[in-house]
Amino acid sequence: MVVPHEIFPRGKSLPAAALLCALNFAAGTAAAAASACGFEPQGEGRVSAIIDARSFRMDDGREVRLAGIEVVTDDTAALASLVAGRSVTLHGQTDAPDRYGRQPAFVFLDDADSTVQGMLLERGAALASGTVADKACAAELAASEAPARQSKRGLWAGSAAIKNAESPDDILARVGQFTVVEGKVLSVRQAGSVTYVNFGRRWTRDFAVTISRRVEPAIEAAGISPKALENRRIRVRGVVEGRTGPRIEVLRVGQIEVAGR
Repeated sequence: MVVPHEIFPRGKSLPAAALLCALNFAAGTAAAAASACGFEPQGEGRVSAIIDARSFRMDDGREVRLAGIEVVTDDTAALASLVAGRSVTLHGQTDAPDRYGRQPAFVFLDDADSTVQGMLLERGAALASGTVADKACAAELAASEAPARQSKRGLWAGSAAIKNAESPDDILARVGQFTVVEGKVLSVRQAGSVTYVNFGRRWTRDFAVTISRRVEPAIEAAGISPKALENRRIRVRGVVEGRTGPRIEVLRVGQIEVAGR
């Protein structure tokens, strides 16, 4: 590993702890370059505490939330097993905190070329959010999730977050929560500026996906025509809303997927 000259000003030496920190940061930055989610470096440090299933506290007091994934249980064991007490590097398009004061970031362990997010997805301990705007990073997260889904590992083994579109009551019970719903589309209808992807005939009770007119061009550019979804089995992810029956609004291309593609 070659450490950039700027880290060591001429004629000066660094204490061992500072040297180790610099080496870890350089290694983490190099590893992130191999990942589609290796955005701009946003700092580094050691994880001092696990806050919840996708958030932790750094030794400098910063609170970090893993970007690009969702969790549906309060179990912190998977995250703790990966990052507790470890040195990490943070990458992202911005270091601006969310409304809870946490810094959203893609997190790398030392010289690992996969994000912590990818590791959790592979274990079935998290779900891809489907809301990452960067196409390459979104595809990397989806690819990490696929093996767990196919082998029904972790969250995919049960029904905590994976719901059948034909069971609207089960979906309605998750209002305000991130959920993945899968089922066969019965019809697609336009009403004003909104397209309704319907999974049942009872419009005020059955599950439906809504797509606004402003989002449709991006959906179609990704090769998904809403009208062509009729009689297709699809998977959609997002926060469940409870307007006249359970709904999920599609805001990003990655939220909707033709099953089997």
